[in-house]
Amino acid sequence: MNWVKNFYINYILKFTILSIVLGFYIGSATALFLAGLEAVTQYRAHHQWIIYTLPIIGLVIGWLYYQYGVVAKKGNNLIIEQHRATQKETIPFIMAPLVFITTLLTHLVGGATGREGTAVQMGGAIADQFTKTFKLNEQERNTLLMMGVSAGFSAVFGTPFAGAVFALEIMLFKNCKWWDILPSFAAAFFAHYVCIHWGLSHTEYAIYLIPAIDINAIAWAMFAGTIFGLAAFLFSSLQKYWSMLFGKIKYEILRPFVGGVVLIIAIQLLGTEKHLGLGIPTIIESFLRPSGTYDFMIKILLTTFTLSAGFKGGEVTPLFFIGATLGNVLIWFIPLPMGLLAGMGFVALFAGATQAAVTGIVLGIEMFGLRAGVYIGLASILAYFTSGMDGIYSAQLKEGVKYKLYDYLKRVAKL
Repeated sequence: MNWVKNFYINYILKFTILSIVLGFYIGSATALFLAGLEAVTQYRAHHQWIIYTLPIIGLVIGWLYYQYGVVAKKGNNLIIEQHRATQKETIPFIMAPLVFITTLLTHLVGGATGREGTAVQMGGAIADQFTKTFKLNEQERNTLLMMGVSAGFSAVFGTPFAGAVFALEIMLFKNCKWWDILPSFAAAFFAHYVCIHWGLSHTEYAIYLIPAIDINAIAWAMFAGTIFGLAAFLFSSLQKYWSMLFGKIKYEILRPFVGGVVLIIAIQLLGTEKHLGLGIPTIIESFLRPSGTYDFMIKILLTTFTLSAGFKGGEVTPLFFIGATLGNVLIWFIPLPMGLLAGMGFVALFAGATQAAVTGIVLGIEMFGLRAGVYIGLASILAYFTSGMDGIYSAQLKEGVKYKLYDYLKRVAKL
């Protein structure tokens, strides 16, 4: 049995080294990205005229991806596809600097996008470069890609537990092996602490009032989760609709240019910049004070349109914004504390739109504590089941309880 012992020793040694290496590189890259994001956001706040360059920056982004990112433009879906592909191709390293630069440009001019997509894509691209260096086989390479995703998600949000589970969940638990779990968690924690070591801090959100758990509160939480799921469905559907419209523009380079022109008009009509960029101040406010009635709907429209036009970033922070502001509004007819509703929406929109309910539960507990996690978990599960059959990642396989139930209902409907 010496060969078994040697196998485990080599495996543990190999992925321990990889966890440290990936944690350092991805954590450092994410720290640099977050610092750059803060810098361009501050610059935009003090030089509001720069928003009028949206079409020009859109043209630059379109040209960069046309010239250098033919494959990389698939974004997160490329990583998911490569994890499942039978014919593997190395994820081009150009994806990392390309999405880094174009996301900063997007936020510089006020694009209503997020940051998770950038961190995950950088993580996946950086990780895959070590496949040949460490002479990894197909299964080991799949583990490596998971580690890249978990490290990127963990570092950008400061949530290592959720980052590790997110990587395992979007790559589909069924395809993961038990030996994927420890490397995924190790890479997430190393990347998180490296990012923190560079002096970066993450926004903290708090729910100050959590009622005792009883049957009424549980029922209201489930009702709220259903509403959040429908909002997630609307987000995913609009993203597909805008993408279909922009797909009619023959020349890809012109898509973000046209989108930039429309966004300038929309921003002028709105008369406010609170929905641009990440919108973190508005998210924080939604836990404490009444939000604007239509803030969540405006953010849905702006984010789905901006990303579909070809600007870069991610969906998760906008989903946090949408969920928190929608939860804030639900206090009108749901008798739960405002902060709790905002927290439930914050996580449940994410769970529904990404089709990652388990990650939503872990994220809720990690960010808001176990007591709030009960409410957030219920809302996330209901949002997952009511968010439709497709999420924001088109490469995800449609499997699991939800899809089996859907197929069963379709068969019943045909009888």
